[in-house]
Amino acid sequence: MAVEHPPAAAPGDQTRIHNIGYRSYDGPRLGRSYATRSLYSQSLRGAYGLGRSIKSKVLPMLLFAVMCVPAAIMVAVAVATKAHALPVAYTRYAIIMQSVICLYVASQAPQSVSRDLRFKTVPLYFSRPIETADYVRAKYAALASAMFILTAAPLVVLYVGALLAKLDFADQTKGFAEGLVSVALLSLLFAGIGLVIASVTPRRGFGIAAVIAVLIVSYGAVSTLQAIAYNQGSTSAIPWIGLFSPVTLIDGVQSAFLGATPALPGGHGPSTGQGVVYVLLTLGLIAAAYGLLLRRYKKVGL
Repeated sequence: MAVEHPPAAAPGDQTRIHNIGYRSYDGPRLGRSYATRSLYSQSLRGAYGLGRSIKSKVLPMLLFAVMCVPAAIMVAVAVATKAHALPVAYTRYAIIMQSVICLYVASQAPQSVSRDLRFKTVPLYFSRPIETADYVRAKYAALASAMFILTAAPLVVLYVGALLAKLDFADQTKGFAEGLVSVALLSLLFAGIGLVIASVTPRRGFGIAAVIAVLIVSYGAVSTLQAIAYNQGSTSAIPWIGLFSPVTLIDGVQSAFLGATPALPGGHGPSTGQGVVYVLLTLGLIAAAYGLLLRRYKKVGL
């Protein structure tokens, strides 16, 4: 049985104009600063998996707990034994827990920027009022803030515990303030290094491995060289070797200016003059990381 098909419509008959009621937006335009703040808040929340799946919350929350639990145990012991001092100085805590901090940076720096690169959404950000510098500042500030929360929270636990144990208020407040300055520098430096490395590749796995290699492997190599120099009697070279690892760089800054006990072999910390070099290099690396991120995203946004 033959099937009859309707006659094909002429090209002109296929054209239709529909009035679907588009109207111009008459509400407030919040502008560039609001968009930057929104990007910052969303990136900060994402660093702890907030607003994302349960799977995304597991690792950052677990690392946060690992950072805080030892501090809580130290506080409990100090209160129970009525100790006259905390077992660990505020400036030493982050250095002791540096493996956990490095793992956090390695996991969250790629999460912050690699997904935008992989799914090519960066040009969409720049099609709105937000500019390259706004994007970089928001991402950098968000990861640095997340790291500061991670590293400062256990110091708050230690400080509150010290006050509960009725330790000297002035000494504890001074040590707590020095510890906050130290972890603030650490957060800025590690966040910058992590974001620069993660922005090179859209593959999250490659970014994680590269960040771990730079932060953890460099610390192991520098510590080994310092131990060799100490065993050979070249103690004057130990502080200079510490310039080649982010962890020992922060340790040198706080040893020179924040009254911290150096973690270097034999306790040979940098002198005041060497400490100035440590500070200048730390600030230079932070500025260089920001500049490299700007250059990187100006190319990506084209």
